[in-house]
Amino acid sequence: MPQPVSRHLAEGPRVGVRHFARADAAEFVARARASRELHRPWLFPPQTEREYAGYAGRLIDDPARAGFLVCDLGDGGIAGFVNINNIVGGAFQCGALGYGAFAHAAGRGLMREGLGLVVRHAFGAMGLHRLEINVQPGNAASIALARACGFRLEGYSPDLLFIDGAWRDHERWALTVEMVKPES
Repeated sequence: MPQPVSRHLAEGPRVGVRHFARADAAEFVARARASRELHRPWLFPPQTEREYAGYAGRLIDDPARAGFLVCDLGDGGIAGFVNINNIVGGAFQCGALGYGAFAHAAGRGLMREGLGLVVRHAFGAMGLHRLEINVQPGNAASIALARACGFRLEGYSPDLLFIDGAWRDHERWALTVEMVKPES
């Protein structure tokens, strides 16, 4: 008997990752609103369907970006998201990661599994060689996730990104394809 076709690009034991879709607006926005306290002051995902349309549209239509939803295989709901921004080809083959868990999924290890799946997809099907994460020093949860997924701390950049009305310092974390252990 044929197996059902998954809509996920990759699956682990508890999550699957798939691209953003415009049809995800209502669920994504509801989860973002419910997670506002968790995300602030680090992250500002879309809070309305109109904002989501622009946000998802850029991830879907811009070849220098790729957006992935981390979905709980138990209930199919969106647990979080991972975006690869500033994708550069040529000799660089690099992208900058941004990510966020939604409150109902935070602390359950779903984002660690999802980020791992996105990293493998980026280094495999997307052909990237390097992924970078810029994290504000006080964002302990994001730093813990980067470290848990094998990223190495490479440096500190004062006033790197303009977030919530001010230039914010960031730690720079990175991972190259050579640092990822092959699956057994």
